[in-house]
Amino acid sequence: MTLDPQTLDVINESHKHAGHAGDDGTGESHWRVVIKASSLDDMSRIARHRAIHAAIGPDLMARIHALAIDLR
Repeated sequence: MTLDPQTLDVINESHKHAGHAGDDGTGESHWRVVIKASSLDDMSRIARHRAIHAAIGPDLMARIHALAIDLR
């Protein structure tokens, strides 16, 4: 599936969690994705999250401690 977003922002929020659980010291542990994609409109919330996780891919998802998703 191609998401083809109209808007997409990927924000590194790791600095807000320095020293907390899941902070591995890399500065790349906590992320926020802000996305507007028509392809997600008719999906349930869980299906949207799964589609975004699939687009990110298993290798990168395995390196992320926390991913906040804001759907617009």
